[in-house]
Amino acid sequence: MPVAETAPHPSTEPTKIDTTVPHSARIWNYWLGGKDNFEIDRQAGEQVRQLFPAMIETARESRAFLSRAVRFLAGEAGIGQFLDVGTGLPTADNTHEVAQRVNPRSRVVYVDNDPMVLAHARALLVGSPEGLTRYIHADLREPAAVLRQAAEHLDLTRPVAVLLFGVMGHVGDDDEAVAIIRTLLDALPSGSYLALSDGTDTSAGVVESHRQYNESGALPYHLRSPQRLARFFEGLELVEPGLVPFTHWRPEHDGAPTDLDGYCAVGRKP
Repeated sequence: MPVAETAPHPSTEPTKIDTTVPHSARIWNYWLGGKDNFEIDRQAGEQVRQLFPAMIETARESRAFLSRAVRFLAGEAGIGQFLDVGTGLPTADNTHEVAQRVNPRSRVVYVDNDPMVLAHARALLVGSPEGLTRYIHADLREPAAVLRQAAEHLDLTRPVAVLLFGVMGHVGDDDEAVAIIRTLLDALPSGSYLALSDGTDTSAGVVESHRQYNESGALPYHLRSPQRLARFFEGLELVEPGLVPFTHWRPEHDGAPTDLDGYCAVGRKP
C-alpha cells in the first residue's frame, strides 16, 4: 500500500507536530529508510509490512517512478516547470534534484501543508543556481489557492508538469479527486502534463494491510482500482506505456518487472 508521502489536511496553517499519532509522511519516510520519523510511525509501518511484506519494495519502486517520470518530463518532453503537490519529507532524488540534473534551469515548486515537512523545507530549497526551487504551504483540497501561490514562482501561461505522487488516496471521493485535478490542469496551457501514482486494491494483502492502517489513527488512505485511477487522466494523451504498475513504466533494468499494488501514468494536455 503506497501511502502518500504527505497527507493533505484541511488546515492551511502550520500546526504543532503530534508525535503520538502515526503520520503517513513519516511512515513513508521510514519505509524509504529515512530518519525523519518517530516510534509511533515505525510501529505503524511495521504493522503494515507484517501484513504486506512487499510494502518496502512498493515504496521504493514508487519513488523510482518519480525519478523516471521527472527525467522524461525535463528531458524528452521539454518541460521546464514543475508543480509537485504533496511532496512529503525530503529524501534521495527529490523532484528538483532530478529535474535540474537534466535541465539546470528547471523551476520547481513544492506544495504541502504538513508541519514536519515545513520544518524540513530548508533542505528542499537547495537547487541549482540557474533554476528555481520553492516551497509553498497550501492544501491539495484547495487547488485554486495552490495555483494562486504557484503563480508567484511559475509562469502558468507556459506548460507545467503537475506531479501527484501517492497523494490522491487521501481524497476518498472520486468526484472530488477528479475536480481537484481538473482545476489544476484547466489553469494550465496545452502541452502541460499530469504525472500521477497511487496505491491500488489489486491484492488481498494490500487491502487488509490498508484496512488496519486506516484504524491506526493516521489520516485514512483510500485504495482505488486501476479503472478508477484512469478517470484522473480523461481528456489527456497518455504517454506510453499508459496506466501501468510502477515497475512497468519505462523500466531501466532487464528482465520481467514485478507486479506491485500501485499504478502510475503520465498524460499530456492536448
